[in-house]
Amino acid sequence: MTDARGAAADTATAADPVLRCTDLRKRFGDRQAVDGVGFSIEAGETYGLLGPNGAGKTTTISMISGILARDGGDVRVLGERLDVDAVDTKRLVGVVPQDLAIYPDLSARENLDFFGRLYGMRGTALRDRVAEVLAVVELTDRAKDRTATYSGGMKRRLNIAIGLLHRPRLLILDEPTVGVDPQSRNAILSSVETLGTEGIGILYTTHYMEEAERLCDRVGIMDEGRIIAEGTREELIRLVGQTDRISLGATGDLRAAAAALQSFDGVSEVTAREGGLDVLVPQASAILPGLLEVAAQAGAAIRSVEVVEPDLEAVFLHLTGKALRD
Repeated sequence: MTDARGAAADTATAADPVLRCTDLRKRFGDRQAVDGVGFSIEAGETYGLLGPNGAGKTTTISMISGILARDGGDVRVLGERLDVDAVDTKRLVGVVPQDLAIYPDLSARENLDFFGRLYGMRGTALRDRVAEVLAVVELTDRAKDRTATYSGGMKRRLNIAIGLLHRPRLLILDEPTVGVDPQSRNAILSSVETLGTEGIGILYTTHYMEEAERLCDRVGIMDEGRIIAEGTREELIRLVGQTDRISLGATGDLRAAAAALQSFDGVSEVTAREGGLDVLVPQASAILPGLLEVAAQAGAAIRSVEVVEPDLEAVFLHLTGKALRD
């Protein structure tokens, strides 16, 4: 039986990332859909590719997975070039598309057995692997049921199991939680978190910013065919100069307290309002005790404290001028 990882895996070195794509380009008529996109994903890393509709994410994923021929650029999986006709290298990649790729008249186990045979898997190895992926996506107890009886979330979990069946080193998940119920969505996210600990590189797209916050080690923000920013959550927040907001519920001499806080080292802005003060700082946890002491000394009686930290949604809006779901 052919090793499901493919011959390409044997030539990889420790220095090779799971995925490295550089200067990807694709034009459709007069529209430049992808214009010089490049990024890499290490083993065990989840990389979020975020962008509004029409940003070029789907075209980028199609080129990376070898479904769509690119006009320019390079895609390497474990150091091996991936093109439309690169069969061995494609074995290293698992793709979970937005559209469900399952047979409704078959059970989950029968679906997995069918796709496993397409990968050249047979016998005990296939049976054992089917059992493993069913456990990962928490469908073991429904393995014998026809998938026509499944909820939308269960079907999406089975879709992920199919993508994992041949033990890919890179897993591409294109909006895997679209249209699912909260329970199934949480099960999917938990499964993705587990996969990251197993050394699989994951390319993840989503229109739910909270998923990116929870899952992604690094994020690339894409707009109009380009990667316009990339980094960890903290790096992106620093990049656009986002700050923490401390909201103090207070009484007393708020004007004097605002003036005192404005001169406190690290404070960028203070606003007095009815019933309290709003203070903008780069890192609230580091200076909050000092701020409270200064405000009290200036005549303010602090009743409540709320710290609002910047998130990826704020960064995304700042960089693109659009909401993620636009």
